[in-house]
Amino acid sequence: MQYPEPIAKLIDSYTKLPGIGIKTATRLAFYTIDMPEEEVTSFAQSLISAKRDLQFCSICGNLTETDPCVICSDKNRDQSQVLVVAEVKDLMAIENTGEYRGLYHVLHGVLSPLEGKGPDDINIESLVNRLQKDETIQEVIVATNANAEGEATAMYLSRLLKPAGLKVSRLATGLSVGSDIDYADQITLIKAVEGRTQL
Repeated sequence: MQYPEPIAKLIDSYTKLPGIGIKTATRLAFYTIDMPEEEVTSFAQSLISAKRDLQFCSICGNLTETDPCVICSDKNRDQSQVLVVAEVKDLMAIENTGEYRGLYHVLHGVLSPLEGKGPDDINIESLVNRLQKDETIQEVIVATNANAEGEATAMYLSRLLKPAGLKVSRLATGLSVGSDIDYADQITLIKAVEGRTQL
């Protein structure tokens, strides 16, 4: 039996989300149909607002409503440290610990030769430009995931930045190998930041 077109389109839309297969998408579609109309409207408006009202910070690459973002605009933060993450969700995970008070830089990906992602495909050039312009930055903390791509990105950044006289460090092994930063608990993230090692 074929679903009516509006349901089929809704199911198809849900399957475009990561980790959502056809069965889960079907359940979500029917759940959405059973929701009160005002909740569905609010949900739809949230999706539209997130897409229209957010932009990337011109300094660090974080998602923000205003440019520069609130983190880059906060002069009370430690201006001598920049913590480099692969994705905005990693920045949020570390920021939610409340322990790190420096600045950030979001790469929007990692080096992955198998997927054809090289240095020009992620936000490395803007990091280099930022470090050349801002002499107050003394340390770059690389906080990529502890997997092959994250390690390759960390080593690349270390070789690229160390000749400029910057201290380049890596999150400590409080993060288990192969794990993703955004799934780690706050204590693990705090220990990882505190116990970072120099590359």
